[in-house]
Amino acid sequence: MGLGLGLGRLIVLLVVGGLLGSAVYFLDGGRGDASRAEPRARSTARVPPPPAAAPSPEATPRRKAAPGPRTTPAAEATPTATATGLDVPATGPGTFVTARAGGAKVGAGRRPLRYVVQVESGLGIAPSRAADEIARILAAPRGWTRDGVSAFQLVGAGEPYDLKVRIATPGTADALCWAGIHQDTHGEYNCEVPDGVVVNLRRWVEGSPMFDGPIHDYRALIINHEMGHFLGYTHQTCPGPGRLAPVMMQQIKGLHGCLANAWPYDTNGDLVTGPNA
Repeated sequence: MGLGLGLGRLIVLLVVGGLLGSAVYFLDGGRGDASRAEPRARSTARVPPPPAAAPSPEATPRRKAAPGPRTTPAAEATPTATATGLDVPATGPGTFVTARAGGAKVGAGRRPLRYVVQVESGLGIAPSRAADEIARILAAPRGWTRDGVSAFQLVGAGEPYDLKVRIATPGTADALCWAGIHQDTHGEYNCEVPDGVVVNLRRWVEGSPMFDGPIHDYRALIINHEMGHFLGYTHQTCPGPGRLAPVMMQQIKGLHGCLANAWPYDTNGDLVTGPNA
């Protein structure tokens, strides 16, 4: 009996201990390594990061665009009255009317430089009148024909020519200068391009603040300067304070002590020159 009673108590103790161990296991979350105090193994599953928020327009770097011709917004195309009574719209249609006027050769050269005059459509400038004014400039005694070898001839629409002289709005002039020589004329300047001369309407109408004289004289400077390029002359600068500025000097950018001058030759018949710019 004693042995049986002791065995019975032992069985009861073993059952109770097993039940208490099971309760502790489940209350601890079922960690099999809890008794060794080891850390739980981390999961090796890859969790994708949350999608990045789209950057704001201000934070997005912009790639610098290649330079191109300047364009004028439509809102800036309102004509502005000038002292000559003509308007200078910011831009125009980009189409041109060729003067039908023609003229005799001027100068002693055997082969004249033949040119046509074109005016952008809708500017209120008669192409034939502009052509006559340019022809008078090139035939003037102090003009390029004074060298004894240069010659020019105005030809009309439909005739063969060597170059075009185009009068264009600032926006159109900028586009032509950029297309011809990749030069940004900023809506202000004239230029020489492979097929001729581009005259900015603003300069033709308003002249230049650097030039103190009648508008016709400033137009003479424009034509003589650009035609000088076709004769092989490059830019020059002021030869000294108080002296005449060479016609090949970019006088609109500053006189540097020289006197404004529209003609290649002075009243004595001497060529007005200066150091190469």
